[in-house]
Parts: sequence; C-alpha cells; structure tokens
Amino acid sequence: MSFAEHTFESSTTVIRLTDYGILPDSGLDAQPAMTKAIQAASEIAGPVLLDCPKGCYHFYPEEAVREPYYISNTTSEVENPDVTKTIGILLKSLHNLTLEGNDSLFIFHGKQTMLLLDNCKNVEIRNLHTDYARPTVTEMTITESGTHYFDVQAHPDSHYEIRDGKLFWIGEGWSFSEGPMQTYDPLRNTTWRMDNWSELAESVEELEPMKLRLHFDHQPEVVPGHVLQSRDGIRDQVGVFIVESSNITFTEVGLHFLHGLGVVGQFSDNLTFQRMDISPRSETGRTVTGFADFIHMSSCRGKLKVADSRFAGSHDDVVNVHGTYLRIVEQLSANTVKVRFMHHQTYGFLAFHPGDEIEFVRSGSLITYATNEVVEVKLVNPRELVLTLAHPAPEGMGSHDVIENVTWTPEVEVVNNHFARVPSRGVLVTTRRKVEIRDNVFERMQMSAILIALDADSWFESGKVEDVTIAENHFIECGGIEHPVIFISPENTEVEESAPVHQGIVIKNNRIETSEALVLSVKSTRGLVFRSNEIVTGGESIGCHSSLADAIRLTACSEVDIQDNLLNELE
Repeated sequence: MSFAEHTFESSTTVIRLTDYGILPDSGLDAQPAMTKAIQAASEIAGPVLLDCPKGCYHFYPEEAVREPYYISNTTSEVENPDVTKTIGILLKSLHNLTLEGNDSLFIFHGKQTMLLLDNCKNVEIRNLHTDYARPTVTEMTITESGTHYFDVQAHPDSHYEIRDGKLFWIGEGWSFSEGPMQTYDPLRNTTWRMDNWSELAESVEELEPMKLRLHFDHQPEVVPGHVLQSRDGIRDQVGVFIVESSNITFTEVGLHFLHGLGVVGQFSDNLTFQRMDISPRSETGRTVTGFADFIHMSSCRGKLKVADSRFAGSHDDVVNVHGTYLRIVEQLSANTVKVRFMHHQTYGFLAFHPGDEIEFVRSGSLITYATNEVVEVKLVNPRELVLTLAHPAPEGMGSHDVIENVTWTPEVEVVNNHFARVPSRGVLVTTRRKVEIRDNVFERMQMSAILIALDADSWFESGKVEDVTIAENHFIECGGIEHPVIFISPENTEVEESAPVHQGIVIKNNRIETSEALVLSVKSTRGLVFRSNEIVTGGESIGCHSSLADAIRLTACSEVDIQDNLLNELE
C-alpha cells in the first residue's frame, strides 16, 4: 500500500524527503537530506509522516552518523573494541512518526547499521525496501569439478583480488580472506555450514574475470550448481537496532541484506514485524540475505509479534528471543551485589533499571531460589554492574549463580510465516510470558525448527518458559540425527524430575515430516502436552520411526500428556 492510499488525521504533518535536497534515482547521497528531514520532524509536536517519493535512494558512509552503541550478541572487546556504529538513518527521541517508503529502495554502501531507533515511541516504518550495494556475504557458484580443483563463477556483486595465490574478497571499505562458509543447494532450497574451501585451497587462480579455479592436494567433493557463501564473522554493525523504544511497527518492509546481526531489539517494548520480506531481491540473483540472525530480541517486554512474513537465506537463526543472565561475582553489602556480563559478545549496557523485578537462579539446576527488586544501578565498567536491592540478598548465593531481569520479558507471537534456507534454527525463545508459534512453515532447517533452551554457562541467555503453544505448523524435513525437530533443551547440569526448569508447553495439530530427526526431545519440563499431531516419516531417506515412542525422547519430565497423534509414511 502506498502513501496515496492512506488516509491521515488532519493533524498529521507531512514532510517530504525530496524537499530537503535529494531526488529519487539520482544516485546521490540521500543521507544529508534524510538527516535534515528527520530534524524537521523532531521539531513538530504532533504526528508526522515522513514521505519518501517512490524511487531508489543511496546512503553512503561518508556522511553517516557515528555514535557508540553496545548491542547484545554482537562483538567482543577483542574482535571489535570500537563500538561506534555507522548509522545510515538515525531516529532518536522521536514520537508519533511514520516513515512512508512508497515501495522505495534504499541502497546502503560500505558497512552500515541501516536504521537505528533510540528512545522512540509510536513509530511505524512501512512500504520500504533496503539492500546493500555490496553485501558482506560473498557468493560464488561451482561450475565444474576436476582432479584436484574446482571452478567457480563469482557473483557480480562479489568482488575479489588474488594475492600470492590467495583469494581476498573486497568490498566498499572492507576486505577479508577467512571466515565462515556455507553451501546453498538450489535444488533442495537448503543451506548448511561447512569448512571454508577458500582457506583449504592450496592456491586460487583467475581463469578470466569473475571465473576462478581453486586448487587442492586432493579431490574436492563438490557439486556443480551449489553456491558457496562466505563472510568474515565480525558483527561490527547490525541491520536495524531498536533500543529503549516502544510501540514500534514494521509493515510491508523488505530487508534484502542484513550485515552483522539482523534486526536487534534491546530493552524495548511492543515491537511488531508484519508482512516482512527478509529474502534476496529476485533481480539480484543472490541467494543470501543475512550475515547472522534475522530477528534478534534481547531483554524486551510487552508484546513481540512476527507475522505474515517470509524469511530466506540466513547465516544463523531466524527469530531469537531471550534475556541475559548476569553472574553474581561479589556481595558488597547486605543489599548490594556486583554482577558481570559473561558472554564475550554481550556487554556494556544497563541490563537492569530501578524498579525492575529480578530473580536469583542456581547455575546448576537453573531453578529460581529468591526474588528481589532493583533500587539503583551503577555501571562500574562495560562488563560489571553494581545493583542496590530493595531487600537483603539471599543467603547461600553460589559463586556461579546468576540474576535474571524478570521485568524485561516479552509475550511472543510468531504466526503465519515461512522459514527457508536456514543453516541453524527457525525460532528460539526463552521467556516466561505467553508464547504462540502458530501456522508457520519451517522448510528444511538444518538444526531444530524450534529450540527452547536456557543456560547459565555458555550464551547466558535467560529465561524459563511457562506458557508456550506450538500449533498448526508445517515442519518439512527439519533437523537431523543430533537435532530434533522440536527441541526443549535447558542446559541444567543438575537434573531432577521434581525440579523442572520449563513448564506449560502445548504442541498440537502440527504436521511434522521427518526422515531421520527425532520429532520431539524434551528435558526438565512439567506439563508437556503433545496432542493431535500428524507425523510423516520417510522422504528421501528411509524413515527411522516405526512407532511414536521412537520419535520422542523425554528426560526428567512430569505431567506429560501424549495422545491422539498419527504416525504415517510419506506417500
């Protein structure tokens, strides 16, 4: 739907991007004009519609905003000590704003955080497409395989240099030669992670422009037609960052390449993503859309809704919703504790606020043993915070115990989406609020389609679930021998049926097609319902499940209800 098809209240002020020195399809840098238009919008008290007449707009890094932001699950101090982000479009402290794209295409150059919303309220982004001029995930298609070599055709957007027989990918202000690689099979519409062929090659030579030959000391097992995707693995920017904002909506938005982590929400509430297209633009001929996750929500609250959208071509999980456990490292007084960010990619931000409700959690059992309320927070350094509590800290705190911020846990709704070309998982979620995963299609996830984990020793991603419904989804050949289709797997080391980590998980009316993966694996859960699901075994390999008991694994679970499920062979 375009701007012309919308009706607005008479109080809405319309600001047109083209009134600030840029025309669509000019190829000029639109960033200065966008900054001026946003500034004009910030000076208006009532609702504002920032209208971008239909066309193509380019955003270059030279005039981009540069500000420091600590973002969850991105880079460590060693990987990227400078947390300054290069921001194409910065919306800061804006309220009641609609950014109307009119189906325009915004092309970003270099490495940029394309859009950042900081302390915004009631903002909608709609009818807009974004992409990178030179994606930081490169692509090359295998064209021929011979004795001790194979040939590839580089994608037109993937530029390179050969230096002393070594392949270097060259972008706008960036380059790399080593990092993660994955393969895309266009016939099965699947991707999977693998060793980097470019790193394993003895040498690389250019046969002609954009055509390369990789030499090996052995016969490489490759398939002509497969596409090799490469990246450097450093999450120095993100695609979109939403921080300390509320009531933010993305509607009819296509995000066709996301560098670093994808769309990140952090300490924000009521976020809606509807009718999204996170897949490559067909006219580019690309096969990859994302450098890592697509939708990554860390310590949010209110309601998170992901609906009616298409996701294809990630390098990690599609939707990941979690909080962050901080380890208790010292008790400074009766009601004062020092806590620490433990995972190397997450640190630097205020993980608690005055008034937040918290829980103390045993690191081994992942069981809550005390509650409290935060009165004051002090950031001692990027890794450590001091919390002043309303009540004395509990006795017997363990040296590895953690604290969860209970206030910042969202309700989650993931409905009517299609997930494909994913090397890892479809949906990861750990939140105590109501979770609904319904009417989605999960197509050939290489790992579990749905993972409900929780840990206090690796990623430190909190927290427990208490009300989850997984219903009326279609799972198509997801997972594998080590990855159940639906995996409830808290990482507690102290496992007792009488001390469940999760509870209240209902899985019903789903169609699950699988050849070798377990349909369901559940650990340390009370109140599991698995009802009226159709399990179809077979496919390209021989089905491994001769009975429902073969397809389900339960560990330390109680109050389990499994009934009225069908087990059929694929016709």
